[in-house]
Amino acid sequence: METADLNALRTFVVLYELRSLTATAQRLHVTQPTVSYTLSRLRQRFGDDLFRREGHAMVPTARATQLFGPLHAALAQIDAAVGVPDAFEPKQFSGELVLGLTSIGEQTFLPPIMAALSRQAAQPHLRVERLDSDQVEDGLIRGTIDLAVTVSPLRAEGLWSTGVRSVEYVALSSGAHPLPRVGPEMFAGRRFVRVSARGGHVFPIQLLTAHGLMSQVALTVEEYATVPAVLEATDLVVLLPRHVAEVFCGWFPGLRIAELPWPGRSAPVTLYTRREASLSPVQDWFRALVLEAIASDEYRE
Repeated sequence: METADLNALRTFVVLYELRSLTATAQRLHVTQPTVSYTLSRLRQRFGDDLFRREGHAMVPTARATQLFGPLHAALAQIDAAVGVPDAFEPKQFSGELVLGLTSIGEQTFLPPIMAALSRQAAQPHLRVERLDSDQVEDGLIRGTIDLAVTVSPLRAEGLWSTGVRSVEYVALSSGAHPLPRVGPEMFAGRRFVRVSARGGHVFPIQLLTAHGLMSQVALTVEEYATVPAVLEATDLVVLLPRHVAEVFCGWFPGLRIAELPWPGRSAPVTLYTRREASLSPVQDWFRALVLEAIASDEYRE
């Protein structure tokens, strides 16, 4: 393949990631007319518009989405083969890393991740992006998110994944209003807090629905962050992962965990990145650091 063809394909990959002709030109250190001309050539070559302008964004077509994964991986392999990468030194890296987490992930996983960065004397700017479960795949594939941790199963072919923690659900309430002994009637007369499933935790809602408890929901909130304070002040109950309940009990010692009377396991918490061939040295290091920081013993090799 000629150098001009490689440059055109690189333009395609960057435009797919950035969705902007101007930003692509700046990234590649060329003029915007050059990017527009290259896109015109690519459209002719592939017989497809590839990108359509919607407002200020260049939105990829289905054909462009189909092409992106293989072309991105191929260019990454070429770069790795012809380049001589410098040895990565965490202490010398001060750039930005983007970590996709839900609000519940921020509360449980950020402390050990930040402690791990401190132990390695690494000082990147870590930016946490709030995860919507229906948007994380696109962010990872485009490279706007370096790494994501979620219970939502992601199916995109261009992603690498590994489980980091099993998810067992429990009930949490105030010690002043404890739940009775575990049994089918333990929730009789009790009211629930329902938390939005936007971040991927759909299992509690499924449990409430399956066992006829949705009519007992007294409060619906978007985030888990306010839940422990609400529980401490009321007789409400919430269903949530055990590892999160344990964190909340550390913050509010008056809370009490109760086992569920039904099976309470869902899909595991999973760490996602691009496939290994597409990772930069810093992304590869960051993935290893996060995996070591948050994986439970059952998921460690």
